[in-house]
Amino acid sequence: MGCECSKLTACCWSTDQNKSIPEARDAENEEKSEVDDLPLFCEYSIDALRMATSGFSVENIVSEHGEKAPNVVYKGKLENQKQIAVKKFNRSAWPDARQFLEEAKAVGQLRNNRLANLLGCCCEGEERLLVAEFMPNDTLAKHLFHWETQPMQWAMRLRVALHIAQALEYCTSKGRALYHDLNAYRIVFDDEANPRLSCFGLMKNSRDGKSYSTNLAFTPPEYLRTGRVTSESVIYGFGTLLLDLISGKHIPPSHAVDLIRDRNIQMLTDSCLEGQFSNNDGTELVRLASRCLEYEPRERPNSKSLVAALIPLQRDSEVPSHVLMGIQNPSAALPLSPLGEACLRMDLTAVHEILEKIGYKDDEGAATELSFQMWTNQMQETLNSKKKGDAAFRHKDFRAAIECYTQFIDVGTMVSPTVYARRSLSYLISDMPQEAINDAMQAQVISPVWHIAFYLQAAALSALGKDNEAQATLRDGSMLESKRNGTA
Repeated sequence: MGCECSKLTACCWSTDQNKSIPEARDAENEEKSEVDDLPLFCEYSIDALRMATSGFSVENIVSEHGEKAPNVVYKGKLENQKQIAVKKFNRSAWPDARQFLEEAKAVGQLRNNRLANLLGCCCEGEERLLVAEFMPNDTLAKHLFHWETQPMQWAMRLRVALHIAQALEYCTSKGRALYHDLNAYRIVFDDEANPRLSCFGLMKNSRDGKSYSTNLAFTPPEYLRTGRVTSESVIYGFGTLLLDLISGKHIPPSHAVDLIRDRNIQMLTDSCLEGQFSNNDGTELVRLASRCLEYEPRERPNSKSLVAALIPLQRDSEVPSHVLMGIQNPSAALPLSPLGEACLRMDLTAVHEILEKIGYKDDEGAATELSFQMWTNQMQETLNSKKKGDAAFRHKDFRAAIECYTQFIDVGTMVSPTVYARRSLSYLISDMPQEAINDAMQAQVISPVWHIAFYLQAAALSALGKDNEAQATLRDGSMLESKRNGTA
């Protein structure tokens, strides 16, 4: 296999309750300047992660396999508005909390701009969760196999290959050479659409779990023999990733090798790439994939030589990734609705008018727990508190509105995101921004994709002087509103 490929021709933030864990500093860390803004690895409480993910809401699941998968990934947002990805293991995984913490802590000491870095974990009771940076622009699998607007360009595919090789080289240099089940679902894209390697693959799915969860046709031959992952096995996985990039399909390595040996490279190359690369560039990438897929592990290249081989192949290096990917510039302003504009200007009078006009229509579908209590005097008093709060809100008596809405909320029989939103605005107008943001986040817990909850958080963050966080949250609200209105 190896000898023939040389003859190929044309082809292809944390809360106060979280405990920081001291991190060993490396004085010679070349990546320091790139990741200075990341916090130290820490332990999160299950309550903090439950709040961040709106109670592990189904709407916040971002992993492809959904809520029935043994390990589910959720998107979330911490109290400081930092977006996170939370991987929740099933209860049978990692029974030894100490072992889980030690493994997570080791991975959490890595900090590199080629990784979706691990920020912390939770091992409270039987819970085992990992917390990482959230990457908002989907996985390589989505962009490569299930694209909707445009196929991934050749220059971007080369960039993906280089960035992931650099991530593997960094991990190897830090003593974490083993990566479990390297595949297109493990590659994620950050807010600038730059490819990163998910840190989740640096840990097994469980203490005694398998290292591979994908089809065995894509696993290295030595894993099938021994059940163990070695650094050479990771290179084999990188080879299958190169095949994905070349073909735009998930081709079993054995089939791809047959095509290469038969010099049937056209069958291997993505037809969408026609005219985007030279014969030499295509030949070199296929040759590199072939070397990674060698049957004998010792004949495969290491991560350092992968980087060296991929650097000369890079094209359009000056073009930002979001341009190559056809993704909107993250710094570009989104068109804002009247409510978004009012929050941006901090025009609280306008916000009040809009919330009053909208009323309670967005409460449809919110969880309510009404029973026979509804007909009791206590329940009638609760409903009267809400009515009085609404009347005070309408007449701009915000102190009275806060008091009445608090009486309604404290009973806890009915759950209303609109009541939290109205009390949030009342707090904001009463110069109580921290209370305002707390209520806006509660509204989001009840309705995870409700744009108004995000807009009110943005206004409260502005009042607290957190302008960058406010802008990011305002964008989140605008995107949710666009999706809701079918204009995304």
